[in-house]
Amino acid sequence: MTLNSHEIFEGNPASGMILTCDHASNRVPDEIGDIGLSAYDMSRHIAYDVGARGVTLAMAQHTNSTAILSRFSRIVIDPNRSETDPTLVRRIYDRSVIEGNRHADNAEVARRIATYYAPYHTAITQQITHTRAMGITPAIVAIHSYTPQMMGRPPRPWHVGILWDGIDGRIAQPLMDRLRADGFCVGDNEPYPGTYGDDSQDRHAMQPGLPNVLIEVRNDLIEDEAGQKEWADRLSTHLMPIISNL
Repeated sequence: MTLNSHEIFEGNPASGMILTCDHASNRVPDEIGDIGLSAYDMSRHIAYDVGARGVTLAMAQHTNSTAILSRFSRIVIDPNRSETDPTLVRRIYDRSVIEGNRHADNAEVARRIATYYAPYHTAITQQITHTRAMGITPAIVAIHSYTPQMMGRPPRPWHVGILWDGIDGRIAQPLMDRLRADGFCVGDNEPYPGTYGDDSQDRHAMQPGLPNVLIEVRNDLIEDEAGQKEWADRLSTHLMPIISNL
């Protein structure tokens, strides 16, 4: 099912897993107008998580799990931020000025929340509620990707980062162990911390106490369909026994 703000891949709640992808798309809806970024900028991490949509959909197919994916660029509004976060609608990102957002006032931000941000999060909440009503406690698995190097900063060495709150390691810790046993450089709350406070994963999983993990794959590894499928299969194969034993 495809809507203006999000798309849903319908899976079987019995899989025990719900997949989310906050930054699946670099789409700027026509009614937003010219966002003011070059085609190059719109193709890189400041506009979306490169490769994350393909990984999420392939994982949903592999595990027969439901996936909810955004259909708007994080430049329009960032669904992985709280509504009060100053980076919810960015004016500058990784040294690129976003001219189309410079004059987005409170009314425009509220309109984008109502049109894009809120329906996406409502879809996730509804899927969790539906799954729990069936007597199943779902694991929330968030799929992201990250750039190998931010401008002016050192290269990032990790193949994949596993983000969690440092408290509930039911999925994160065995997943890191499995990936390291496969020979990968795994970041434990790298390249970002696992708790921002009222971000998407905190809201939907950490606060309600649901088992969860946020997975960040380095985006040069998943730029094409082959890499996306490879990582989707790898992550699915490791996650399924972990989740089935929760």
